[in-house]
Amino acid sequence: MSISFKLPAVSVVASIACTTLALAALPAPAHAATPITVTSQAPTDGPIRYTVKVTSKQFGNSQETRTIRSGESDDFTWKTVPPGGPVAADGDCPDLSSLPLDTNGAMIRQTQIRFAPVVAKDGTATVQMNFQAQTPKGTKAVSNNGKSLKCPNYTSVSQVLRFTMPTNGSTKTLTLSDGSQVAVSAKR
Repeated sequence: MSISFKLPAVSVVASIACTTLALAALPAPAHAATPITVTSQAPTDGPIRYTVKVTSKQFGNSQETRTIRSGESDDFTWKTVPPGGPVAADGDCPDLSSLPLDTNGAMIRQTQIRFAPVVAKDGTATVQMNFQAQTPKGTKAVSNNGKSLKCPNYTSVSQVLRFTMPTNGSTKTLTLSDGSQVAVSAKR
């Protein structure tokens, strides 16, 4: 004579669930916790708001505020109409594609800044800033492939600046070789 027991499937599943819960309730092996060091409320790699303001008799006044992180770079480009208006150019002028032009192909003035800060633990930003600007200064006669052309005469400035500044909202003002001034402020 043999005796057999049939267990309903629900009882088996409930039994497995109870065993799993019992194992999960066991304490985990002890491990040393990693110490936490709080250095400041605003991490140095967090976003920082930079305001860049250009004041220039030749290239005009421009200002913009952007938010970037330490180690990133940002490109600012401002195109404005020069006093006296854009300077028309013949389409065959050499180097015309490298000049800032309006929709009609006339030269306007342009200021470009590449701004690249790296912020130290103490909140001091070390910045490399590339400044480039061009503005028309009338026209000049140019000969290209036997053709006499009327092309823009222009002035340009290109300068690389390296400086340090705090990120507490104060302003750092730099004077460029042509007398233009760039004021930079940074705030976390």
